[in-house]
Amino acid sequence: MESLNFFKGYGKVKPSEDPNSLPNQQTIVAQKRRKITAITLTVVLTLIIGTIVGVVIHESVTEPPESEEEPSQIASNSAKSLKTVCAVTRYPESCISSISSLNHPPTANPLNFFNLSLQATARELSNLTSLPKELISKSNDKRTESALKDCISLFDDSVSQLSRSLELMKVGTGEKVLTDMNISDLQTWISAAMTDQETCLDGIGEMGSTVPDEFRVKVQKSQEYMSNTLAILNNIQSLFEKFGLTMP
Repeated sequence: MESLNFFKGYGKVKPSEDPNSLPNQQTIVAQKRRKITAITLTVVLTLIIGTIVGVVIHESVTEPPESEEEPSQIASNSAKSLKTVCAVTRYPESCISSISSLNHPPTANPLNFFNLSLQATARELSNLTSLPKELISKSNDKRTESALKDCISLFDDSVSQLSRSLELMKVGTGEKVLTDMNISDLQTWISAAMTDQETCLDGIGEMGSTVPDEFRVKVQKSQEYMSNTLAILNNIQSLFEKFGLTMP
């Protein structure tokens, strides 16, 4: 009995060994063709994707964004240099217009741009100092006259602060202009001049006096110039680094 069971267990033919169960030749050929086609498509798609990725990487490396320009590219172009400097200010449009009008011949240097902005600010303030006196002579309002008299004194003080700043920028050959002490003094004096302007306008508002819009517009313009000049000074170190230059 055991021998009978033995032969029963091992006497069956496996499906793979059954001639009737084997696929015919045409089926095998068709399966091979499908495999070859699938492999070929995979290789082609891989090559296409690899080519696209390679092109994208190449373009990203060879064509950096404008914001990542080399310092030499910024410093070699006066217009781009001025735009870079004025980008740190609160009023970039007035910064560009005030400096470009004085930048002849064009130069590309943060210290030069700061100096020109300071000059433009002083000139704008000088043109403003005579206006309060003119308005007083035409006014019949005591409150307005009192506020404008305060503005005269405040403007004179502003002019004095900016004059000191301009004098500080005049150094001899080989002397360092942007020392830590000089920068600190410039920040103090320009900030004080801005405060004088703000105090003038605040005083006019507190007195309830009326002044022509022309006066407010001119004071506002002067304030913008001072704000721009101070912003350039506060960022002078980083600007020199962007230009690839060493602070003098």
